[in-house]
Amino acid sequence: MPGIESVLLVENENAVRTLRLNRPDVLNAFNDDLLAALVKETKAAVRDDSVRCLVIAAAGRAFCSGQDLDTVKARMADPLAPELGQHLRNLYNPLIATIRTMEKPVIAAVNGVAAGAGCSLALACDLRVAAASASFIEVFINVGLVPDSGSTFTLPRLVGMGRAMEMVFTGRKVDADEALRIGLVNQVVPDDDLPAATIKLATKLASLPTRGIGLTKRAFNRSWTVDLDDQLEYEACLQTTAGKTADHAEGVRAFLEKRKPQFTGR
Repeated sequence: MPGIESVLLVENENAVRTLRLNRPDVLNAFNDDLLAALVKETKAAVRDDSVRCLVIAAAGRAFCSGQDLDTVKARMADPLAPELGQHLRNLYNPLIATIRTMEKPVIAAVNGVAAGAGCSLALACDLRVAAASASFIEVFINVGLVPDSGSTFTLPRLVGMGRAMEMVFTGRKVDADEALRIGLVNQVVPDDDLPAATIKLATKLASLPTRGIGLTKRAFNRSWTVDLDDQLEYEACLQTTAGKTADHAEGVRAFLEKRKPQFTGR
């Protein structure tokens, strides 16, 4: 059986770190080892100042087919196994929360199917680059479950409540072209171009003011739960913080000196 390290590959290219799901024989379905590795490595990326953009990608012909059915069968046969809700609290929820609150940009590079919790993982990322082969399926209804791993939060915010409900209630496949049209993904590229297109975007984001991106994520995450006056005040507070960063000072200097800024993420 693969160990906890081999089910997730960690790749570094300059300031970009890629976490590559590596269970291609089962379409990168989640088991506990893969989930634990993702939780560990996303938290490590938060702490590592050399990482200024995180990419979540996958080996093989699929992004992630959701929960491994073998583990589901084993859990159903074990009367001492945690209930489904506790399993989410233990592994899935910490992963999604870390991605959503990480003050660095996170990109999902989606090839092939992203189903169930695999779809949720892609939606939790800040941006999604999809291969032409990509498809997104909220399959939970097919086994009598509700969407989890943040899908009920992220999906309606990306495509609107009506489309979100239709996708979830029917469990139908959304292909890459439709995903782009409805705002589920940011760009679609030929399959062979997915790695290069993702790294190009990630490298661009990693060269920008990381603190500014992180503070912007804070503002967007909060904006759904407050009124306009509260959000205006929050923007003012964040702007005070951003105005004290080294990257803000560098951006102003570069503008005045008519040169390209060299941001450091500080």
